[in-house]
Amino acid sequence: MTPKLDKLSKLVLPFYPSGDPAHDWPHVLRVIQNCKLLAEGEDVTMECLLAAAFCHDIVNLPKNHPDRSLASKMSAERAAVLLRESHFTEKEINLIQEIITEHSYSAGHQASHLEAAILQDADRLDALGAIGILRCASVNTQMKTAFYNIHDPLALDRELNDKEFMLDHYFVKLLKLPEKMNTSKAKQEALLRANYMKDFIQKLKEEI
Repeated sequence: MTPKLDKLSKLVLPFYPSGDPAHDWPHVLRVIQNCKLLAEGEDVTMECLLAAAFCHDIVNLPKNHPDRSLASKMSAERAAVLLRESHFTEKEINLIQEIITEHSYSAGHQASHLEAAILQDADRLDALGAIGILRCASVNTQMKTAFYNIHDPLALDRELNDKEFMLDHYFVKLLKLPEKMNTSKAKQEALLRANYMKDFIQKLKEEI
């Protein structure tokens, strides 16, 4: 880790409390690891990419918050102070802010830099697979919603509503993530993780 990233990591740590397992410090570390794997062999500004990963969720609004789509922009704005304190240049800060802003799923941004595309993919990969199952359940608990609709768990004869049922979120968003990945590496990994989640859904269906 470079001296700037080392300092930044210490500054951002308090912004990731342990009370939200879906957006805590381990989440950041997983996203950073994903970024490194996806960026391997690519022409990217690695220090800026990892700085963006460290800062991408320093403003974290609940999924049902009316300003949820603005969280990444707010994170980018708040990150500027931390980045300057970590001795990043203004040119680097501008790039890092763009990467942070564009990573958001809820904001619907198209990545304008390869670094932003990689952070998008790295963050979305963490919503899939075994860790994705845990994170989804954690968010479900915070939102105080039911695991599934007892009359129609798989929404065969009703509209999906992931604001009321956790399982619906798999079909509304999570299982669609593989097709939204930017990089080929992320697409391959996302498909593997999504298939794991499909197996989980099948097992859940059998149990209920």
